[in-house]
Amino acid sequence: MMKYLIFTILSLGIVTHDDHAPDSVKVHQLVKTTRSWDGNLLPPYPKGQPEITILKIDVPPKTRLDMHQHPYINAGVLLQGNLTVVTESGKTLHLKAGDPIVELVEKAHYGKNETDQPAQIIVFYAGVKNKPITVKTK
Repeated sequence: MMKYLIFTILSLGIVTHDDHAPDSVKVHQLVKTTRSWDGNLLPPYPKGQPEITILKIDVPPKTRLDMHQHPYINAGVLLQGNLTVVTESGKTLHLKAGDPIVELVEKAHYGKNETDQPAQIIVFYAGVKNKPITVKTK
C-alpha cells in the first residue's frame, strides 16, 4: 500500500528524483526502515480494505496520554515541541521538533509532554477500513 502511495506521488510529479526537477525542490528522507523505534520488525500489512488516516495531534504542556497500542503500522513527525514515548516495560524515546517516529505495533505505550510548551505531531496510519487505529490498554 505504501509503495503504491509513493509511486502515485512520484507519477503525479509532486516529487521527482530525475534531472528535470527544479533546483528549488528538495527531498529529505526522514526515515526508511523495516523496524519500529524499539527495534522490532514491523508486522506484515493486514488483510482487508486499506484505509489511510492522517492525524494532527496537539498535546498540551504537562500532559500524559493514556496507555494504548496500535494494531497497525503508523509513523509520524513531531512538528513542534518535545514528546517522550514510554513502553509498558519502561523503554523510552525522546522526540524533539523535526524528529520522525515509526511507532510500536501491538505494544502498549504512552506519550507525554513534560515541557511547558505545546507539542504537535502528524501521524500517518496504514489501517483497515472500519477498524480502530488506537486501542486503550489497562
